[in-house]
Amino acid sequence: MTRITEVIARQVLDCKARPMVEVDLVTASGHLGRGAAPTGSSVGAHEAVVLRDGDPGDYRGLSVHTAVRNVLDEIVPAIIGRDIVDQEGFDRILIDLDGTSDKSRLGANAVYSASVAFLRAQAHEAGQPVYRHIAREPLRSIPVPAFNMINGGRAGDVVQPFNEFLAVPVGARDIDEAVQMGVTLFAVLGEVLTRFAARPPSVGGSYGYLAPSCDPGVVLALMEDAVVEAGYAGRVAFALDCASSEFYDRERGTYRYADAEVTGAELIERVRCLSLNHDLLFVEDLLDEDDWAGFTLAKQVLDRTLILGDDLIVTNRDRLERAIAEAAVDGFVLKPNQVGTISEALDTHELARRNGILSTPSGRSGGVVDDIVMDLSVGLQAPFQKNGAPRSGERIEKLNFLIRAAQKIAGAELARLDDLARFGPGPAAGSSPPDR
Repeated sequence: MTRITEVIARQVLDCKARPMVEVDLVTASGHLGRGAAPTGSSVGAHEAVVLRDGDPGDYRGLSVHTAVRNVLDEIVPAIIGRDIVDQEGFDRILIDLDGTSDKSRLGANAVYSASVAFLRAQAHEAGQPVYRHIAREPLRSIPVPAFNMINGGRAGDVVQPFNEFLAVPVGARDIDEAVQMGVTLFAVLGEVLTRFAARPPSVGGSYGYLAPSCDPGVVLALMEDAVVEAGYAGRVAFALDCASSEFYDRERGTYRYADAEVTGAELIERVRCLSLNHDLLFVEDLLDEDDWAGFTLAKQVLDRTLILGDDLIVTNRDRLERAIAEAAVDGFVLKPNQVGTISEALDTHELARRNGILSTPSGRSGGVVDDIVMDLSVGLQAPFQKNGAPRSGERIEKLNFLIRAAQKIAGAELARLDDLARFGPGPAAGSSPPDR
């Protein structure tokens, strides 16, 4: 059992210099667990609530002093000096203490940081890396990293509604080669984009390159050009995070695609055409976060790619149960801070596993160094994960984490995605003619 002797909370900064809660938890044996609560730039409406102060004079409203005080004034008295047997028991105290379905009273950032801190303290008590501490099966593989290469958004007159265009080194032999492929491809892509636009590409909101065209087909074709130039033809697949809730017009019931306004069915058909011309491993959040019927239709129509839900599921067991019942997804994006505690995230993962649904761990756009999501990726034996662009420190650290884990886990090999990839025979990634 683990007796908690000290808990410290503070406001620190995430990788985008936005305030976040950080918690240190110390056990009687002197083991320290530290947890922090990163947040995304695109936040689903059904995520647990990140509590911010709203004072425009303090980090422009983003400070988290109230959430820090909630740790010190409410969470600490409930846990200090107690012997907490397991993660679920600890998290149940936090959940009951908050008393809301969305962690809005204490703040999910307060609750989640404490939950992560306890997980790390327990693992340190056991003398294990966190990924071994949470493993449900023997560790045999290292997840394939998916690299965020091009970001959507506005660049002058160009508005690309899709949030992320990713490259997945499905043909890599091991994690070292997978990392090298991602880093090299990112550099070559910068050169391809410079030639295309006659100027160096801007940096996107998630540190990828800002999309130079409103047409997703053009963006994917440019990525394929880079794959060929890098010498990786046939060894790289692609993926899309559409984040379509961001460009969904609820009054009209329409989405933005390139320069057009389209219905959900039309958007699905356009992405189906993309999947015929490009090897798409997965498409994430193709439709609005409450368009359940649309996701079910997409899963039926898009048979050459995996359909993942992020804002649709928000790592929430109840929403995943509905997605399973309605055959709405092939997988979900595992972001534990979306639901607020480690045990709830693991419970959602277990439900997915039992039903043949993929869990795809991902960091947040406003990430941190030493993100617990990396331990989940390895410990839960995810086949692939979202690593972000190979540009900033906290994202590079995720890659280094995988390299270290591969060295420490005897016999571990890079996960093979052959049985998951649905694009099958046809034009290999990097060999299709450009769409532009």
